[in-house]
Amino acid sequence: MSRPRSRAPLALAIPAIAGLAFLVLPLAGLLIRAPWSTLPQRLTEPGVLAALRLSLLTATLATALCLLAGVPLAWLLARTTFPGRRLVRALVTVPLVLPPVVGGVALLLVFGRRGLLGGWLDATLGVTLPFTTAGVVLAEAFVAMPFLVISVEGALRAADARYEEAAATLGAGRWTAFRRVTLPLIAPGVAAGAVLCWARALGEFGATITFAGNFPGRTQTMPLAVYLALEQDLDAAIVLSLVLLAVSVLILAGLRDRWLGTS
Repeated sequence: MSRPRSRAPLALAIPAIAGLAFLVLPLAGLLIRAPWSTLPQRLTEPGVLAALRLSLLTATLATALCLLAGVPLAWLLARTTFPGRRLVRALVTVPLVLPPVVGGVALLLVFGRRGLLGGWLDATLGVTLPFTTAGVVLAEAFVAMPFLVISVEGALRAADARYEEAAATLGAGRWTAFRRVTLPLIAPGVAAGAVLCWARALGEFGATITFAGNFPGRTQTMPLAVYLALEQDLDAAIVLSLVLLAVSVLILAGLRDRWLGTS
């Protein structure tokens, strides 16, 4: 039974409208100031296409990396008990509140040539991560993985564990039960988390520019291209921003039933 809807009091309606305007007006300004007449030509410029291709590639690779590590981590947090689990869960969420630039500095201290692991990677395997495309993927994965872990952990906690117990009584091992029972049950949560993770990776700026730099064709993703274009060509910055805005709207439209509700 739905609750009867009442009119909002004026004391709440006015600040609510002001808050909505504060969020919507910048987006409206972006649409109003967009160079619509030259938009097709600007979207096909080599620099724009290169930044877009690199962004799509690195965001997809970062999401794949997050899936490989994040889903097992979410299962560990949701299905097992071990000392320090609360601390681990807190550490997983740190990138959500950590300034991205600080994350980039932290990545440099670990994976730089003089970092905790970077020196060994360079000397032993000849692998250098900072200021490379691989560095972009690593930076994006660092800031985006918490979105996936939180989403998958929530899906695991909501899933009925009795199905896994029934599979175990029928002789299925833990890996078989996870692959054939648990994973299909939480598939919507994994998909939603992966989409949010991909969107966050696509929009990453601070950690990327700090750890990977801003080199066209190699590390210059769309957000970095927007930053550079803003200093030289406002219309180009607006066009690049429109692309990212369109992607964000599509992501929200695809996840509206899960995250925003339909009422």
